[in-house]
Amino acid sequence: MTLIKVIIPAFNEEASIGLVIAAIPEIVSEIIVVNNNSSDNTVKVAKKAGATVLTETQKGYGYACLKGMKYISEQSRSLGTKPEIVVFLDGDYSDYPEELTKIVQPIIENDIDFVIGARVSELRELGSMTKPQIFGNWLATSLMKLFFKSTFTDLGPFRAIKYDKLLALNMEDKTYGWTVEMQLKALKKKYSYIEIPLNYRNRIGVSKVSGTVKGAIFAGVKILLWIFKYSFKK
Repeated sequence: MTLIKVIIPAFNEEASIGLVIAAIPEIVSEIIVVNNNSSDNTVKVAKKAGATVLTETQKGYGYACLKGMKYISEQSRSLGTKPEIVVFLDGDYSDYPEELTKIVQPIIENDIDFVIGARVSELRELGSMTKPQIFGNWLATSLMKLFFKSTFTDLGPFRAIKYDKLLALNMEDKTYGWTVEMQLKALKKKYSYIEIPLNYRNRIGVSKVSGTVKGAIFAGVKILLWIFKYSFKK
């Protein structure tokens, strides 16, 4: 059986995190919720739902993801076993966690290195992505197509990757550039990849990125900086 672990960054997601954990298929061996300095009951709800809960006090999506990766690495050394696949999933219940089987299938059955859950328009609930998000995705993926001849259409956070391939990326972004950094580095390393269209709905609560002007601007700038950095990097 394929060993799969899920990392869920979470900041004040007490209303949704339990639903997310409950909907994750049983094929997953461990669900790791990284509490990113929440001030609500996210930790309590996640623990009650059966997740392993870590705390990362430095705010930032990338900080939380890196904390989860560090835990898996230390656990792998301690137990002498490592996961074959790591899945990243948001804690706001905008994705359908039960569709995790769809994004790990290409890795298990076809030896694909990296899979993105694409938030395609025909499967998106009305209002689930803001206009700045839609434009930002289009701009970022268009630039990746121009500079790297990629076929990505989305920067969707619901994604799966072989664990060894993830480690080889040497991820470093601490905040908003995490998703695009992963895709750019995968392109540079010529990983095999595919997008799987998934359903997407309005999140529970207010987005910490697209829900604020500051968050949307910072995310957009960070994404563009990563793209241009790799476009001119040999």
